[in-house]
Amino acid sequence: MDIVQLWPSLSATTREWLIAHNGDALSPEALDEIVRANGSAIPDAWWGDQSDATHHYLPDDAVDWIEATANDEDGDTA
Repeated sequence: MDIVQLWPSLSATTREWLIAHNGDALSPEALDEIVRANGSAIPDAWWGDQSDATHHYLPDDAVDWIEATANDEDGDTA
């Protein structure tokens, strides 16, 4: 599942955190919620290039989408 599909399943608190910390390593709480919203473990290939065993980053396309959504660049509100 990609960020567009996951976004509505995330709490407002997590969406706000993702916007405020876009591009940063995910907090344990945000990571847990993303995995729960996906319904299963997210494949390793989905994570960004900087991810390792202890830090997970969103992929570039998710970071870009969150930035566009935060800036309402697509005219659609989340």
